[in-house]
Amino acid sequence: MAKVTINENRCKGCKLCISVCPKKIIIVQDKLNSKGFHPVGISDMEKCIGCAFCAMMCPDCVIEVEK
Repeated sequence: MAKVTINENRCKGCKLCISVCPKKIIIVQDKLNSKGFHPVGISDMEKCIGCAFCAMMCPDCVIEVEK
């Protein structure tokens, strides 16, 4: 199983990672981070296949994928 780690305080909620996730498990959270943005999160880590498309797409390099 893959593990996705998102640095929520650096995420600006651009949603680019959401558009490339083949399993559609990345969501925008309701809470705000320290900079006033809604960061993304993972809805169901069990479904993650570890493709790392989200990490490659992130312009701020806030996503890490471990297999």
